[in-house]
Amino acid sequence: MIDIGGESTRPGAEPVPADEQIKRVIPIITEIRRHSPILLSIDTRLSEVAEAALNAGANVINDVSAGRHDPAILRVAALEQVPIVLMHSRETPKTMQDHPFYEDVLHEVITELRERINAALDAGVRPDHIVLDPGIGFAKRKQDNLVLLAGLEQLTALGYPVLLGTSRKRFMGSICPVNEPSELVTATAVTTALGVMAGVKLFRVHDIVQNRHAADVAWAIKHCQD
Repeated sequence: MIDIGGESTRPGAEPVPADEQIKRVIPIITEIRRHSPILLSIDTRLSEVAEAALNAGANVINDVSAGRHDPAILRVAALEQVPIVLMHSRETPKTMQDHPFYEDVLHEVITELRERINAALDAGVRPDHIVLDPGIGFAKRKQDNLVLLAGLEQLTALGYPVLLGTSRKRFMGSICPVNEPSELVTATAVTTALGVMAGVKLFRVHDIVQNRHAADVAWAIKHCQD
């Protein structure tokens, strides 16, 4: 699947209006769809953008706010009968890393994801169209990210497919002696392998081949006694 977005959601990023997001993403989706049936996800917090992208040929909604920013996006997913990724975060991309704090990050993330699941179900989203994302690096401190990765099995135990997005995230750069995010390929592949062992189904990555190799080896180990 290719994930396409019209605004950055990195820490500190400014929001982009719906009309500008549409202007950026629709030509790309249209052109890809002319040549390939590959699955496309639209990375947006806005219902208007999601609807336009689906009409242009996108297949999945990926909302880093899980419907908090624009609740109507949940109704779009329900009406169009498409999967939606509900990612955990707090506040907005511009402010989320200002002062993130958790007493028990794993418990709080699971509790807040359950709230978003209920909101999606209430909006009419089919249970089998819900995907969860713990939001690694979104309103999280380094230790929070590590605790979430250590507790992935508790997230997959919720019964919904889990998507993991750790690719080149800066918290790993504070652990590994690297200068550039592009040097975190091996570190990312390690988290991919851990995710497979914990039952994670989907991975958002930059370096596809290396992470696929890590996933395949982890899958073989996990199922070697089946």
